[in-house]
Amino acid sequence: MFNTLYKKCLNLAGHKSSKYYLAIVSFIESSFFPIPPDVMIIPMVISKKRDFLKIFLIATIFSVLGGIFGYLIGLLFFEFGMKIMTFYGYEEKVNYLKNSLTQGTGFYAWLGILFLAGFTPLPYKVFTIVSGLIGFNLFIFVFISLISRGLRFFIVSYLSYKFGELFTKFMEQHGSRWFTIIGILILIIVVIFYLILKFYA
Repeated sequence: MFNTLYKKCLNLAGHKSSKYYLAIVSFIESSFFPIPPDVMIIPMVISKKRDFLKIFLIATIFSVLGGIFGYLIGLLFFEFGMKIMTFYGYEEKVNYLKNSLTQGTGFYAWLGILFLAGFTPLPYKVFTIVSGLIGFNLFIFVFISLISRGLRFFIVSYLSYKFGELFTKFMEQHGSRWFTIIGILILIIVVIFYLILKFYA
């Protein structure tokens, strides 16, 4: 099934309405669809190099909108689920978990996880839904999603524009590993910068 969907997305990248299909794939991938937009972005940019910025923006905007949809799924499910948890006497435990991820160090840990989920091959859709489940701040969720998704799709679009088929081969062989490494390095740099500012404040 995964291979069939993958091939279908590749075929859609060559369609005359490929930008519309990219918007749809970017949106649904953020909440339930298994194929990432990168599968369409790379061949689309290679075949339409002048549109690489437009393709990057479409993927980013609709991916974040899809993330908000995933967030709302989690939020609505939480309200329904809490009624069940209250009935069985687990309300306090659920609230403790929710508070531990939305306050103090747990809040910053979730920020980092959310960034990595948006930038690396981690399943972003899982973290959009969980963010809604725990009632994570929606404004911050959207902000982090814009940065992580935007950065990822810009890198993919620009390198596809710059190196074409060479980048395609690189992504097939090493893409997941290098995006994970880059994402972790960015996170480490941000943490170090934050600690330096806090130390000298």
